[in-house]
Amino acid sequence: MTASVDHSGSRTWVDNAVRLIEADSQRSADTHLLRYPLPAAWGISLYLKDESTHITGSLKHRLARSLFLYAICNGWVTERTTVIEASSGSTAVSEAYFARLLGLKFVAVMPRSTSPAKVALIESHGGSCHFVDRPGEMYTEAHRLAAEPDSHYMDQFTHAERATDWRGNNNIAESIFDQLRLEECPIPDWVVVGAGTGGTSATIGRYIRYRRHATQLAVVDPENSAFIGGYETGDAGFETGLSSRIEGIGRPRVEPSFVGQVIDRMIAVPDAASVAAARFTSEAIGKRVGGSTGTNIWGAFGLIAEMIAAGRRGSVVTLLCDGGDRYSQTYFDDTWVADQGMNLEEPTAALEEFIRTGAF
Repeated sequence: MTASVDHSGSRTWVDNAVRLIEADSQRSADTHLLRYPLPAAWGISLYLKDESTHITGSLKHRLARSLFLYAICNGWVTERTTVIEASSGSTAVSEAYFARLLGLKFVAVMPRSTSPAKVALIESHGGSCHFVDRPGEMYTEAHRLAAEPDSHYMDQFTHAERATDWRGNNNIAESIFDQLRLEECPIPDWVVVGAGTGGTSATIGRYIRYRRHATQLAVVDPENSAFIGGYETGDAGFETGLSSRIEGIGRPRVEPSFVGQVIDRMIAVPDAASVAAARFTSEAIGKRVGGSTGTNIWGAFGLIAEMIAAGRRGSVVTLLCDGGDRYSQTYFDDTWVADQGMNLEEPTAALEEFIRTGAF
């Protein structure tokens, strides 16, 4: 006689968990697509997909939602699971939010040097923080904690590119192209994004190909990041071993979710340029933006300058990844900038010259 196991109780929880996440999404409006004020004579429109309007304040809200649905539907997360993540930033904030929505415990593994403001933000969404002495220990410690009974390591860096339905289901790419439908140039020449896990660039790159758009995908990369080195050499194991100062993007190693084959160009952006562009953009649109948005803008301006030089009209889309208020003690603090050895005068002058002349 064959023994059987009844999982009907767990399926009831799964059904309700998916309903709760979908209901949360249903209560939320899509994020805005803002126009950056460029000179009308250029005939080029620059759009910013404003992901800061998510309830957890960043692009990572979409990722956290997808990761939870993926883990639940795979049977990795149940009603008794403690969810573990290696993150001290926006991903941890968003995952803490969804864990609390489902009544689950959430633990973010992070360096002991993480600022009290970030710790407080994660805790405000119901998460708890587990500290390690060195950033490189985060992965190992997250795996160790997840080995405990009823625990699961969400592992954003491995699962980001596969957790999101890149064909549609209101992913960020589908949302961008839908919002552009009535614009003068609805199919952008470029979409410009950074890479943290690699999930967003993979989703957008795949969607562009799936829909047969002529759009090209550019990925901008800050100092110390391994993604551009991995892209240029084709080495998926490429490492720098260094941390990025631009939060949310850049990694010391090429992460498993990074899919370089769907990227048309990568652009290295100095950190001082990212910070200067974040401040410049904040003034231009009347809303503070984070450093990764500055990285995006720097890359977008360079591509627009090429379009102008070639006499082309069209459109470019990039992401407003998160708001700048959470960086008041870093990117918008002159003392912090000086302590980092950054001089913003030269990149700021370049930004001003671009708006005046179209040359970059």
